[in-house]
Amino acid sequence: MPAKGKHRRPKSSSLTRGLAVVGTGGAALVLPVIGATAAGAAQAQPVAVEKAVAPAIAAAAPAPAKKAGPTTYSVVAGDSLSKIADQLAVSGGWKKLYQDNRKAVGDDPRLIHPGLELTVGKKAKAPSAKASASKASSSQRADRSERTSTLSTKKAAVVSKPAAYSNDLDGWIKESLDVMARHGIPGSYDGIHRNVMRESAGNPLAINNWDSNAAAGTPSKGLLQVIQPTFLAYHVPGTAMDSFDPVANITAACNYAADKYGSIDNVNGPY
Repeated sequence: MPAKGKHRRPKSSSLTRGLAVVGTGGAALVLPVIGATAAGAAQAQPVAVEKAVAPAIAAAAPAPAKKAGPTTYSVVAGDSLSKIADQLAVSGGWKKLYQDNRKAVGDDPRLIHPGLELTVGKKAKAPSAKASASKASSSQRADRSERTSTLSTKKAAVVSKPAAYSNDLDGWIKESLDVMARHGIPGSYDGIHRNVMRESAGNPLAINNWDSNAAAGTPSKGLLQVIQPTFLAYHVPGTAMDSFDPVANITAACNYAADKYGSIDNVNGPY
């Protein structure tokens, strides 16, 4: 570094030299100032340059990690979309894997063959505002439909709930008519009631121990006085196997009457 002050050369020197300092931001550039006193200019002398050094922290900063992109999986014998999805921990499971590779797999997700290349980890396209609105609308419609379906189911359950039958002749006849309707057995309330009153006077435990059937060992029993062989032959499924049971007795007797006379309504005497 030259000392401060001016240095003069003898007057016979052809060049007057000086130094000028030009600011360049972080570095100082020292340039020679040459005064030409003769016909030819002297060549410039080498310049001194002070370079700025980048901070060490910036040089040592790590490069940002790259996000993992989609990978490719080659199907082998024994593979299934479900197995592959579990093995590769696919978010969304086999359905997402099939959705991303439907074009390659085809319409049946069960049919994948060895060597088939599957893309794993494909990014889903961001839904457009229109698609989002459509999806929200569909979800609302589905929710309304589900609520409507639930209400309909509840109403149907209320309608189909078995009626409460009274434990008397009126309730027994009404329950018997419902059972007969399910099995296509004809008969009316009046037809049944008329024959019950003639045969047993409405006593479900009535038994005839004096007629020819009783003498043969098969007495007539119950509301409509049915012998055991007839009861077993015309028993209606879903009712008790006891011929003294009021509903079982009525339905078996009406089933027999329908076979022999067309309906219990056509019976007006011993049958």
